[in-house]
Amino acid sequence: MRYAAIALAAVALAAGTSGAFASPARSDQVIHGSLASKGIERTYRLFVPGSLGRRPALVLVLHGGFGTGDSAAIQSGFDDRARKAGFLVVYPDGIGRSWNALTCCGLAQQEHVDDVAFLSRLIQVLATRYDVDRHRVYATGISNGGLMAYVLGCRDADAIAAIGPVSATMDFDSCSPSRPVSILHIHGTADENIPFSGGVGTKGVTHRSWRSVPDTISRWRLLDHCSTPVEHRSRLVATSVSQCARGTAVQLDLVIGGGHSWPDGQRMSPLLDPPSNALDATDTLWRFFAEHPQR
Repeated sequence: MRYAAIALAAVALAAGTSGAFASPARSDQVIHGSLASKGIERTYRLFVPGSLGRRPALVLVLHGGFGTGDSAAIQSGFDDRARKAGFLVVYPDGIGRSWNALTCCGLAQQEHVDDVAFLSRLIQVLATRYDVDRHRVYATGISNGGLMAYVLGCRDADAIAAIGPVSATMDFDSCSPSRPVSILHIHGTADENIPFSGGVGTKGVTHRSWRSVPDTISRWRLLDHCSTPVEHRSRLVATSVSQCARGTAVQLDLVIGGGHSWPDGQRMSPLLDPPSNALDATDTLWRFFAEHPQR
């Protein structure tokens, strides 16, 4: 009995002090990194949550014109979503605060910057460093960043499972993705920068005529070999969803009365409209991404 009591005491002591020997909880990390692409030193902001899971997903968030990776993090609030779900999120910086989306915009387009090469290289580096699940790599962005997300979906479909353009359109003709890519497009009916119905935006800084969002979505439904869309409508949001080849989907969330903004995000520029709270764009995008890995 005496030896049994000693053994029980030892077990109790070990249980009571086990915390002293446990590995400390990991902390969130914000890393400002750089890499060379096509002879240019490119930069990015990476958020690594302490909750990072095994074989994590990776989300690229592309800032709008005149923005930065840091401003995209504040605007979208994707860090908080990554912390809750345990995935990586990276906010790359465009050249001259712009992306070369082929027909637009700013210095990046004028200098013919190869942003597809940069973003593809960034995905490769982070995927290797953090053992990313290559079937769960996604890209989203607003305005010029959303335009760039469409370019990435067309030009690097093998690396991207789904894209989520916000307040954007696909304003170029040549798109032949190597595989079906899921699309969630979020747009406001009152967007006067890139109008939902196309044409010249009365508030746009480029003064160009844009392809309409319905035309863009129709093109992707053909590219992805989709079924007839199913539509749902509430007072503030109209949604249409098509099921497509290889488990992909093409979805349009139309924010009634919404402007040129990231819904439920932060307004980072006077060029943007006050965000609608009709839906949480970040939460909606992540749920869509999580449901559509590359198959």
